[in-house]
Amino acid sequence: MDLGISGKVALVTGADSGIGWETARILLEEGATVVISDKDQSSLDDAAEKLGNVTAFAADITSVDSLRELHTKVRADVGEIDILVQSAGITGAQGLFHEIDDAGWTETIEVDLLGPVRLVREFLPDLRSGGWGRLVFVASEDAVQPYDDELPYCSAKAGILALSKGLSRSYASEGLLVNAVSPAFIHTPMTDAMMQKRAKEKDMSVEEAIESFLVEERPYMELGRRGEPVEVAAVIAFLCSDLASFVNGSNYRVDSGSVATI
Repeated sequence: MDLGISGKVALVTGADSGIGWETARILLEEGATVVISDKDQSSLDDAAEKLGNVTAFAADITSVDSLRELHTKVRADVGEIDILVQSAGITGAQGLFHEIDDAGWTETIEVDLLGPVRLVREFLPDLRSGGWGRLVFVASEDAVQPYDDELPYCSAKAGILALSKGLSRSYASEGLLVNAVSPAFIHTPMTDAMMQKRAKEKDMSVEEAIESFLVEERPYMELGRRGEPVEVAAVIAFLCSDLASFVNGSNYRVDSGSVATI
């Protein structure tokens, strides 16, 4: 399927692995010029080598100076961007509400909410300048179905949905369409770490930890498995495309039915 983005310039953050990496791969296959970014240059270089013809620049989305430097490098290398996919994030502080201190909340909000705010603020002039733009946030099922042991993350992702919807109203008339994708329990390094921790705490194998997690914590995931990054990336790529020319302010759940409401 031709997504109509050949020649467009895309920046994908959180792209050294998982959803971000798969998104970059699809956009590259569709003819876009792709820049990938994450915090660690070494892991980015490995990701870029596997992808092929991409540019890789490390940046910290919590730092205004780092993002400004990233923007300068991107403009010098490929010009202004047309597509921005914000996939960078962390699980953040975990535990029941009374167990999480200000530092845990602050770190999670800094990375998962204020980081995207700073990223978009830096690159918004590019996205507004050409009369055609796409901005896609990776949110989470947690944004609308919060879990009591990761409330900082849930709160940050709820903020992302509000941010996405608000931006979609501000700039659509200029040709910039803004949407979000909300995955649930995808096979990524983040959930690998979660399951390894669960396995250790419960004295079981990682496979058993995944199976018990699905039964006990995610009973509405009707397919009974973790999702694969490419299954999320395919939806993101569609939202980045010319085919999604009438999609704006939406939140696409890629969650195997995990969110229990309509």
